[in-house]
Amino acid sequence: MTIELVIFDCDGVLVDSEFIANHILAEELTRIGLPTTYAESIRFYMGKSEKDCLSLIAEKLGGQPPPSLMENYHSRTVIAFAQDLKPVEGISDALRQIPLTKCVGSSGSHQKIHTSLSQTGLQAFFKNNIFSASDVERGKPHPDLFLYAADKMEVTPAACIVIEDSVPGVTAAKGAGMRVFGYAALTSAAQLQSAGAEVFNHMLDLPDLLLFDS
Repeated sequence: MTIELVIFDCDGVLVDSEFIANHILAEELTRIGLPTTYAESIRFYMGKSEKDCLSLIAEKLGGQPPPSLMENYHSRTVIAFAQDLKPVEGISDALRQIPLTKCVGSSGSHQKIHTSLSQTGLQAFFKNNIFSASDVERGKPHPDLFLYAADKMEVTPAACIVIEDSVPGVTAAKGAGMRVFGYAALTSAAQLQSAGAEVFNHMLDLPDLLLFDS
């Protein structure tokens, strides 16, 4: 089927935020008594909605985390993003070369997505075609977000391709009946392939992959 819509994850695909955010999350989890390394933060929490992350944290803690956990996490990431957030290498040029309709489907909040895209100069590529896990009942790895995005963009799921960098994201896209290209940056190619993605390693390769298939 002809590609009509490309759905981009945000963190780790459009903006280089995962390194910053997961270092901060690991430090804040350790501070509340749940020792966590950066690698463990990537493994357990990357790509999931905040709601699902908090459920997993509560399970590991054996009780609800203190409100200060997310308060400190959010305040620290806002400061760190303002200082250090950059677009993923090659993504600006790649987006300019992709003539297909684009939107964002991210686990982050609308405010976080808009702030990240505005700060990195990527907002114009998507205009208001931005969808968040807060728009649906269940976040990734459930397919709800991607199905919601396709519905709002008036495109059938089979005509969508999703660009993801995490196993939960790939699982969500496959569950929605969509083809997935997996960007192997922080998640290994083997893990992305196992979840059902077609893997690529450099953003500048993406336009050719999409235009070849469209």
